[in-house]
This record gives sequence, C-alpha cells and structure tokens, in this order.
Amino acid sequence: MTENAAQQPASNPELPTQYVPAEVEGKLYERWVERGYFEADEKSEKPPFTIVIPPPNVTGSLHLGHAFEHTLIDAVTRRKRMQGYETLWQPGMDHAGIATQNVVERELAKDGKSRHDLGREAFVERVWQWKAESGGQISGQMRRLGDGVDWSRERFTMDEGLSQAVQTIFKKLYDDELIYRAERIINWCPRCLTAISDIEVEYQDDEGELVSLKYGDGDDSVVDATTRAETMLGDTAVAVHPDDARYAHLVGRRIRLPLTDRTIPVVADEHVDPEFGTGAVKVTPAHDPNDFEIGRRHDLPNITVMDERAVITVPGPFQGLDRMEARSAIVAALRAEGRIVAEKRPYTHSVGHCSRCKTTVEPRLSMQWWVKVDPLARAAGDAVRDGKVAIHPKEMEPRYFAWVDNLRDWCISRQLWWGHRIPVWYGPNGEQICVGPDDEAPTGEGWTQDTDVLDTWFSSGLWPFSTLGWPEQTRSLEKFYPNSVLITGYDILFFWVARMMMFGLYAMDGTPPFHTIALHGMVRDQFGKKMSKSFGNAVNPLDWMDKYGSDAVRFTLARGANPGVDVPIGEDWVQGSRNFANKVWNATRFAMMNGATVEGPLPDAADMSATDRWILSRLGAVVAEVDAYYEDYQFAKLSDSLFHFAWDEVFDWYVELSKTSFFEGGESAKVSGRVLGEVLDTTLRLLHPVIPFVTETLWTTLTGKESVVVAEWPADSGFRDAAAEREIEHLQQVITEVRRFRADQGLQPGQKVPARLDLSGTPLAAHEAAIRQLLRLQPEGEGFHATATLPVAGATVALDLSGTIDVEAERKRLTKDLGAAEKEKAQAIAKLGNEAFLAKAPDNVVDKIRGRLAKAEADIERLTAQVAGLPQG
Repeated sequence: MTENAAQQPASNPELPTQYVPAEVEGKLYERWVERGYFEADEKSEKPPFTIVIPPPNVTGSLHLGHAFEHTLIDAVTRRKRMQGYETLWQPGMDHAGIATQNVVERELAKDGKSRHDLGREAFVERVWQWKAESGGQISGQMRRLGDGVDWSRERFTMDEGLSQAVQTIFKKLYDDELIYRAERIINWCPRCLTAISDIEVEYQDDEGELVSLKYGDGDDSVVDATTRAETMLGDTAVAVHPDDARYAHLVGRRIRLPLTDRTIPVVADEHVDPEFGTGAVKVTPAHDPNDFEIGRRHDLPNITVMDERAVITVPGPFQGLDRMEARSAIVAALRAEGRIVAEKRPYTHSVGHCSRCKTTVEPRLSMQWWVKVDPLARAAGDAVRDGKVAIHPKEMEPRYFAWVDNLRDWCISRQLWWGHRIPVWYGPNGEQICVGPDDEAPTGEGWTQDTDVLDTWFSSGLWPFSTLGWPEQTRSLEKFYPNSVLITGYDILFFWVARMMMFGLYAMDGTPPFHTIALHGMVRDQFGKKMSKSFGNAVNPLDWMDKYGSDAVRFTLARGANPGVDVPIGEDWVQGSRNFANKVWNATRFAMMNGATVEGPLPDAADMSATDRWILSRLGAVVAEVDAYYEDYQFAKLSDSLFHFAWDEVFDWYVELSKTSFFEGGESAKVSGRVLGEVLDTTLRLLHPVIPFVTETLWTTLTGKESVVVAEWPADSGFRDAAAEREIEHLQQVITEVRRFRADQGLQPGQKVPARLDLSGTPLAAHEAAIRQLLRLQPEGEGFHATATLPVAGATVALDLSGTIDVEAERKRLTKDLGAAEKEKAQAIAKLGNEAFLAKAPDNVVDKIRGRLAKAEADIERLTAQVAGLPQG
C-alpha cells in the first residue's frame, strides 16, 4: 500500500442519521479482503506476529464459543497489524475423522447403503465430494464476524502439503522408536466402531446396578461386586491383596467361575485395595485396563467376550445378545443359581461416553498404534518450567503439568476410512515397513497397507508448522515460526495444546510452537449454565448478528473475557452493546457536524481550555491502560475501560461541556474542534480491534484516509495535566450533585430553575456558562429567593424552588433518609469495631462493609447540606 493511497479521501464523507450494520458489514469485509489487508508477506522486513486459528471441524458451523474465541484472536491481530507487525492469522479446517465419516455415512443410509457397499476408495471420494459441496460453511460465517485471517493461506488437514507433513513425522517417530504397535486395552466406541483416545471420553454419572457375585463354593468361595456383570464371562482370575489374611488360604488355588465350565485362579496382587468392598476383585484382562495390567503381571489369558459392536461372542445362551441385554440375562441366571449375594439398584456411578455420539464406551483389548509419549511429554513440561513458553493465566500451569507429567502412551490409530492412512505396509512373510513421503511403497504379491487411519489430533498437533510448509524449509516457516501466542480455551489444553507442544518441540529442534498460551474460559448462558441444544439455551451467533450487528456481538463477548474464566452472556447484554455502537455513531456524527476535525497540528496547551487539557490527559492515560491490558490478555478490562472512556468521558462529558464553545464559535470553538477530532481519531482506533465495522466507517469519514485496519495504533502522547483533571473532577461533582438534587425534587430534566452560583475560591468560574447550560439554571433575576442551597466541591449553588416543591414534605423526606444513613453508618462502625468479626470474616466481606461506611458518610454529608439548604418556615 502506497503512502498516497493511504491519504485518499473516503468516497462517501456523509454519515447517515442511523447506523445499520447489515448495510455496512458485508461490503466492508470484502473490501478489506480485496485490498489484501490480511495477507502476510514472508519477505517483509517488519517483525512477525503469528497466531493460528484453532482449526474448526469441516462439519461444523459457527457457534458462540467460536465467535468468542475468534473475537479475541481478531482483536489481538488487528492491534498488532496497526502496531506495524507483519501479522499472520493462519486459517484452516480440520478433517474431523470420526465426525465427518459419521455425517457421510448418515447420508448414505438415507439411500439404504453403507460405506461397505461403496468400498474404501469410492467412500473416501464421496467424503471429498461432500467436503466440496457442504463442508466449510464456517468460512462464510467467519467473514460475517469480521475475522481478519489470511484467506490466501487457508489450509485443510487432509490437503497435500499437510498430508506430507503427517507422513514425515510418523516416519521420524517410527524410526526413533517412538511409535509402536501393540495389543492393549483401549476405549472402544461400539457406535463409531473405532478406538478413541482418553481425552475423547466424556464421563457422566449414570444409573446402573451394583451386583455382588459369589465365585466358588464353601470355604473356597469369594464375593466381589461389579457394575458390568456381562464381563464375568471373560474373567480369568480373582485377585486379592497379598497381605489380606481372609484370603491367604485361597491364593494359588482355583475356584469355579459361575455359568461356565471353567475354573480360575486366585492371585495376590498389590493393586487390590483390601479396604474396598470385600477386598476381592474379578479380573477380566481383555475388558478392563487395570485388569489387563494384573493379567500381564500374572501371565493370565485374555478372553474377549464381545465383538466390535459390543455383542456377546462367547458360545452359549448369551451369545448374540447386546451387552446391556446380556447384563440383565446374566444377572438373572446368576440369581437362579443362588450366586447373587447383594444387589444395589439404582447405583449411580461415573461412566465413559464417546464425546461424538454419546454411546457408552467399552474398554476393549485391541491391536493398535501408539506414541511413546514419555520423552515428548517431558519436553513439553520442561518448556513451560524453563520459561520458554508462558501459560496465561499462570494459575492454569498446575492443570497443564498435571496432564503432561502423567500422560500415558497415546493410541493414535482409528478404525476409519476417512483420515490419514497409517503409512505402514505388511509383507507376506511378516515384514513391516514404514514408508515416508519420499519412499516408494512396496509392491508385489502379499503386500498390504495398514487399514487404520490416524487420530485427528495427530495431524492438528502439527498445525503451527505444517501450515507454513514443513517439512520443507520455506520462507514462511523461517519468518512465522514459532507462533507468537496461542489463544484457546482451557477445555482443549489437553486435546490440542499438549499435542502441539510435544510435536513442535520434537520436529523443530526444541523450538516450541508458540511463546505464550493464553487460555480463556467457556461461554455460558446468563445464569452461568453450560450452553447446549439439549438444555434449550444454545445460541446461534448469526441470529444475534442479524439482529444487532457483528460489532455488538463481538463487544459483548470481549467485555466478558477474563483470562481462564467462563463467560456468561445474555441477549440483553448484546442489546446494550448495540446501544454502545449507536452511541459511538451518533456522538461522532454530532461532533463532525459541530466542527470536529483532524486537520493540522494540535493547538498548544496554553491555548486550550481546562476541558480540552482534561480530555487529552485522560486520553493519554487510557491509551497506556489499554496497551497494558492487551499485553496481559485482559480483554474484559480493556473493553470496559474503552466503554467508560468513550461513553462517559468523551460523549457524556467532553462533548457536552464543549457545546458552549461550539455554539459561541470563535477561536475556542476551533481549538475544541481540533481536540475533539484528535480524541475521536484515537478513540476509534483504540476501539477498532474489538468493533471493527462501525469504527471503520466513522474513522474513514472523519479522517478521509483509506482504512483504520492499516492505520497506526495510538501511542501514549505522554501528555498529563493533573490540575485540569482535578478541575474537571470538581466540575463533574457540582453537575452530578445538582442533577441528583433536581431528580430528588421531582424536577423534569428540561425544567429551568433560577439559581445563584458562588464559584469564588474555586477554578470553576470559567465554567459557569457550561454549568448553567447543563443544569438548566437561569440567572437569578429580580425577586430571587434561595429555597435550597447546595455546597459542593468548594462552590455553592443556591436554587429558587418556590412554587415547585412542598418544602415541609421535602424536609420530612430528607430527614428520614438522613436517619437511615446514620443508622447504616452506626451498624458499619459496630461491625468494623468487632475484633471477633474481623478475625473470621473474609477480606471481601470486610471491604464491602468499609464501602458501606464510606457511602453512608457521603450520604450524611449530602443530605445534611440539603436539609440546611431548605428555607426555614
């Protein structure tokens, strides 16, 4: 972009009387994209700032959580772009193996077909077709929100470049003996028909039954309890603690397994807790991870009793029954044999469910591919401990360490057809070859490729560098790796963040994938409840955008974003943000109609009024404050700071106080017009990262320049004027107190009242015209009779309210309020003087009482003055 282009005047300098988001947002976004504002140049000499989008599923659509996260990332990247960084916000989507395959399989089922009817190759082709036609609708929704991503770099985890990266790192891990194949207990989903990782299992309390079963007979019997009676068909031992004297005589002996013709041994194992239940546990190595380890220690056989759909396969009366059907049938059969010692029903206990289809997960012995995570996880933990990577807020560090320091080996194979196929071939004589992207796959009779695909998190774990061209040493990789920051939810700290840390450090020679991990919370409804379709409280952010505009949705989300803390949100808050956008529009339009300008240098401070110096002093402080909040990822605080500065100080105070100058004209009006232009210019730039659309329209109209997207981020001018700030603070106190008094008397806002102002001894004499205008105070005139006198901020305001109020009724009301304030003061003093109370009460409770005391004292002072100001009868 040339300098001349930056100075081109806006094509439409007129502002409509109303701001209508729908007429503005779409056109503005396409203009930004067409002009290449969001494109990152790896050849640039500017310092880089890189951030990735947590890749949404290709099956997904924009939900409120996406809108929240994208708003925060967009705000950060827009500010960095304005600060002069070569900014890359990397977009893309995840192929979402299980979710996408499920979608396409459901489509096939409508025609009475399954993927097996098509065959693997044709099915995968069908998924690609679905992706082209229906996938990725979220991209259009991101544009609605205003996401400033570099669309020219959009990636997909199954595209050619990323597939090469996946194959490369698999081969590297395989050669380093960090990937292996083994038969282990995994989480199996009987609905999705695939293994899923530990972090893809959601636990919830389900109602079931706890059944106590007797194995063996007479002295050779033991009792144990189970919630999964159907697995007893696969029991290969009963385990007791080595030091449990109750069962010492049985250790090493065999007892009869009910409903079968088998006997099983009693083994001693320290895993058993002798204090829990009967101190004896059934051991089913093929269907329980803890039992599997006991089985390995005692060389027990593994008997699988269910197929992949959780249907019983053991020959006999239960064969062919679903696991839940078999559970009831087996309990009934055991009851008939007199083997049921006790039953507890219902019995509430934690049960794992598939995070995608909600089916109860079945622990199952299966041959799978695994990543040996110990050295990778250790490096991921050390990177944070050594300060290479900062977690924000720091309080989240223990959660991260608790995870990476206790990671078990990661099951990365999935029994799907859609995904990155495992690059391993098996030969006719038991050969096993891992093929890299530059290797030729073996051919010839008897050679077959592994049928499994990789866990989706395997490819998304490469996202920070695979999207930049790795394994090729590209200019983009050199320029933009590592990422500057990762902004993501604490809920995927384990799913995604830990994977990226492990792979980034491993693949990039110890360089972590990002410098900072900034964690945010979850969006909840206005009552703090999790949003869910099943709860009936889920919100489509597009509905709110249609109704209130994208800026209103963004500002609401940002204003609730405290680091690592969940965000409650309700529609009335979005309405409030829409009102703020309208306030910014109307106030800017009014200011421009009344001479606000950015032309020429700022006047000397000596030529400014105290009001002008005050607002510029406050502006400098707010710029510094907002910068500090951005660096600390305090989005709620920076949004709140800008809200109150813009609405309260600029629009409600400075614009109002400057109206007198504007109406009178002359040199003071020119000075105030230039100051107001400077304040608006800076304020709109400060607001732009959070509310980009309305600020773009206003700023380009105000300045005549091309776009605020590529404008310079405001710098703290360093200008401070403590005297002006004190002066305007006194002025605000006078106006606020008199307004409150007028309201207390029931006077209408526009009702004029005669008044005498005594401003001697204060710096407020220069503001008398503004005070009278804002308070609707007429000159005292003939026959003036002060019926109320208000001393405030060193000044005295005497009002003639004769004929407007009932003095005795007002005296009675004020006296009653004064008594209530004195009572409140006494109660607060009593509590604060109680040592026992102070010793036990939390700090926030004590602080609240101190606040009540301060308010009561202020009310007493105010009410006393009002009573004294009433005319005497």
